[in-house]
Amino acid sequence: MTPGFDHSYARLGPAFSTPQPPDPVSAPALLLWNQALADTLGWSGDPQSDPQQLAALAGNQPLPETEPIATVYAGHQFGQYNPQLGDGRATLLGEWLTPAGARFDVQLKGAGPTAYSRGGDGRSPIGPVIREYLVSEAMHTLGVPTTRALAAIATGEPVIRNQIEPGAILTRVASSHLRVGTVQYFAMTRGGDEVASLVDYVVDRHFKPPHEGDAKVGEERPAVTLLESVCENFARLAAHWQVLGFVHGVLNTDNALLCGETIDYGPCAFMDHFDPKACFSSIDRQGRYAWSNQPGIMHWNLAVLAECLLPLINDNAETGTQMAQEIVDRYPARFHAHHQRWLAAKLGLDNITESDAALVQSFHDIMAAETLDFTLTFRWLTEMANNSLEHSPLPELFNAPTALMDWADTWQSRRRANTGDPAAIEISMRSVNPTIIPRNHLVQKAIKLSEKNDLDWVKAMATRSQHPFEWQSGDIEWARAPELEERVTRTFCGT
Repeated sequence: MTPGFDHSYARLGPAFSTPQPPDPVSAPALLLWNQALADTLGWSGDPQSDPQQLAALAGNQPLPETEPIATVYAGHQFGQYNPQLGDGRATLLGEWLTPAGARFDVQLKGAGPTAYSRGGDGRSPIGPVIREYLVSEAMHTLGVPTTRALAAIATGEPVIRNQIEPGAILTRVASSHLRVGTVQYFAMTRGGDEVASLVDYVVDRHFKPPHEGDAKVGEERPAVTLLESVCENFARLAAHWQVLGFVHGVLNTDNALLCGETIDYGPCAFMDHFDPKACFSSIDRQGRYAWSNQPGIMHWNLAVLAECLLPLINDNAETGTQMAQEIVDRYPARFHAHHQRWLAAKLGLDNITESDAALVQSFHDIMAAETLDFTLTFRWLTEMANNSLEHSPLPELFNAPTALMDWADTWQSRRRANTGDPAAIEISMRSVNPTIIPRNHLVQKAIKLSEKNDLDWVKAMATRSQHPFEWQSGDIEWARAPELEERVTRTFCGT
C-alpha cells in the first residue's frame, strides 16, 4: 500500500469536527525529530532537510493530502461533567496510512486556537512539548501502549502563562484520539444523536476481527464489542502503569482513549521513592488521580462509557443495563490478572499465589517505610536474582537497608520453589524492571536546556531512553535517584 493521508473521521460529518485552517507562526525551527518512528510509519521526507515539511509541522501550510480538522468531545474533569471540550489547541492533520495498511492519527498539538479553544490561545510552551516527547517515547520503549511523538518544533513566538515562555508544537501520533469523552459528547450533550454512528466507526477502526472467521457476523452488537474491548484495554493499561510507578496525573474521561493508549503527558511523572499516595499534579489537591487510585479511576471511566452505551447494548433497558454491568464488573478481575502477571515477572516468580500475599505486602511495606527508590529497588532484585549485582552500576546507585536484605532471604527461598524455566524467568525479570526511566529531575533539566535552545543533552536523553532495560556506560547520571534539592514534586498541565 502507498502511504499517505486519509480522512475517515472527517467524513462522519460536521457534528464530529470542524475544519481547521493553518495558524502560522513566525519562525519555526526543528527541536527534535523521531526518525525511527518516521521509518515505522513509512513517512517520506523530514523537517530537518525539507523546509516545506518544517513549515507544515509548524502549522504554517498544509501537507499534501491533509484536510486539517479539530474534533469535538466532552468529559468529566475531576468528576465534574463538561458538556463540550474538544481540540482546543490541537489540529488533526488526518489519518496516516502506513505501507502495511495501519491507520494512525497525526495531530499538531499547540498549533493555535480552534472552535473549541474556549478563549485560550491554543498554543503550548516548550516545556510541555519536551516533556511529552521524552516521556511518551520512553513509555513506548518500556512497552506501554501510548501516543507517540514524531517531531517537536519551536515556533519562535512567546507564550504567556505564569511567565513568558518560548512556544513549541508537538507532532503527535496515535492509533486514534477517540476518547470516552467523545462518546459522552454525543450520548450526553447531544442526547444520543450520532452515538450509533460513532460506535460503528470505533469498532470498525479498532476492534473489528482481523479475519472474517474470527467472529460470527452479528454475534455481538457493536456497543457490546466496544465496551468489552475497552474494559480489557483499560485493565491492561492501568496495570502496566502501576508496576512501573507511573502516575498519569489527570485521568479525566477525555484523557481515556478507547484504543487503550496513554495520552496527555502534562502533569504526569514516574515516582522516585515509593509512595502509594504519590500525586504530582499541581491542580489535583485531593489526590483523586494518585498512583493508588488509578485502577479505580479507570474502572469509573469505564462505567461512564457503559452508561453512554446502554441504549445500544440491548433494546430492553433492563437487559441492557444488566449486560453492561456484567462487563464493567469484569474489570477488577482483568486488572488483577494483568497486574499479578507483571508483578510476578518483576519479582522473579513464575506466578503469584495466595500464599505469596504476605511476602509481596511486606516488600511494599519496606519500600514505603524506607522510602526506597521504586525503580532501583526492583532492579536491585533483578541483579540479586541473577548474581549480577557487582557487574552493574547498582552498588553506586542503591544501598539496600537491613530490612530489605532480611526480606530478600525469604524471597530467595520462595524463588527456589519456582517451577517455570529459570532462563525464561530471568529474561522476563530483566524485561520488566527498567534500569532507567524518564525521571522528573531529568525531564526538568531537559526543559530548562531546551528553553535556552541547548538540545544536545535532550537528544542524548531521548537516545538513552530507547534501551531502558539494559545497562550502558554513563548510566550513573541517567539511573540515579534525584538529590533532595533536585526533586520535582509538582508538575503542570500544558495549557
